[in-house]
Parts: sequence; C-alpha cells; structure tokens
Amino acid sequence: QVQLVESGGGFVQTGGSLRLSCTASKSIFSMYVMGWYRQAPGTQRELVATITSSGTTNSADSVKGRFTISRDNAKNTVYLQMNNLRREDTAVYYCNAVHPIVKASTYWGQGTQVTVSS
Repeated sequence: QVQLVESGGGFVQTGGSLRLSCTASKSIFSMYVMGWYRQAPGTQRELVATITSSGTTNSADSVKGRFTISRDNAKNTVYLQMNNLRREDTAVYYCNAVHPIVKASTYWGQGTQVTVSS
C-alpha cells in the first residue's frame, strides 16, 4: 500500500512562514514526480509546485519567489517551504506522487490545512 503522509500545516499570520513535509513509501519515492497541490473552499484543486526525481522543479506563478519545493531522497520526503504567506494561500495542501510515464499511477496524501490570517 502506497502512502503519502503530510505534516506541517497550521495557522500563520500574513508574511509568516511554514514548511510542509510529505513522506512517501520507499517503493515509489525514488522514481516518482512529487508535487504539492492546494484547494481552497469553492475552488478547484490547483498545482503549487512539482519536483522530479532528478530535482527539476516547476511552480505556479502565484507562488514563485515565495515557495520552494525540495526533496530528500534519503528520507523519502518532499518539502514545501512557504515564505511571505498571503491570505490567498489559505487552502488544504495535498501531496501528490505521479509516475513520470504512467500518469495513471498517481497517489495523494490526506491533505493538511494552511490558514493565513491578517
């Protein structure tokens, strides 16, 4: 059973920082593309950032310069460092793993709430 276990969400004031972590089953982590998505109430889930097994990253324009995705292959963990948080970053953040070729092979974490208040 593949599992993605997230942690690190919470409450923070605008301008603050949080770091999300997602630990994956060893059987998939080394080859899968890892990513973070988010979903605010009444909206569709949207891409935040992704990172390939070799470390190539991609991120949404709305978080460029503020969020950084990274991975530690030795710990089977992907991180999302979020700085200068804004109220519009409030959402449930989901960890995702997808096979680079077989896109149907994808897994989701349970989600972690991030709330940014002024």
